[in-house]
Amino acid sequence: MSEPTASSCRGQAAAEISVVIPTWNEASELRETVQHARLNPELGEIIVVDGGSQDETVALATTLGCRVLNGPRGRGRQLGLGAKSARGAIVLFLHADTWLPANAGQAILTSLRDPKVVGGGLWKVFRGGSWLLRGSRLRCAIRFWVGGLLLGDQALFVRREVLERIGGMPELPLMEEFELCRRLRQVGRLKLAPATVSTSARRFDQLGVWRTYWRMNCVTIGYWLGWSPERLRKIYEKH
Repeated sequence: MSEPTASSCRGQAAAEISVVIPTWNEASELRETVQHARLNPELGEIIVVDGGSQDETVALATTLGCRVLNGPRGRGRQLGLGAKSARGAIVLFLHADTWLPANAGQAILTSLRDPKVVGGGLWKVFRGGSWLLRGSRLRCAIRFWVGGLLLGDQALFVRREVLERIGGMPELPLMEEFELCRRLRQVGRLKLAPATVSTSARRFDQLGVWRTYWRMNCVTIGYWLGWSPERLRKIYEKH
């Protein structure tokens, strides 16, 4: 794939979607993520919000022509900072290791033609990893249709004016996507757009599939039980 130009990242006139990517030491992942995002002409800008990386993340993001913001580390805070700076009518929250397909932008715009839809996410599969990670599309469907929930690595999108109306991205250290979904469902409908992202299986590779799923389930249960965000973060990041 040829190197994208800075102007292609900053074009605003024809595009409607602002992409916000939170980073912390993501130099090994960011280039591919940005290049896949740029396959979508509907994306007008890519905003990288760095939380104090010690590698080449910031320099790389600058070279790739993205708008770079710096703020305190914490995914909810970083996403919130990026959303406040976004210029597009739609804000797309993208993890630094999640690749958008070329039809993502069109799928999002098609979903938002329904004025009752305020936001949503995409379907998800994992790149590599254990066979135990198969069936992620089915899990996306069950999670969404039963609980109305979307995960952060599903490329969440939202109308910017609606995001501003509900107070912006919840600035939580963890589970910000669940809280965002909860607030959005209070003002409109969510949609699973007809496109599929691929996300890295690196966390499962590092910790093991069963251990990772156990930890994720504990954090999810703790969220519903009202445990503090800091307690949830400690569980999730425990070595």
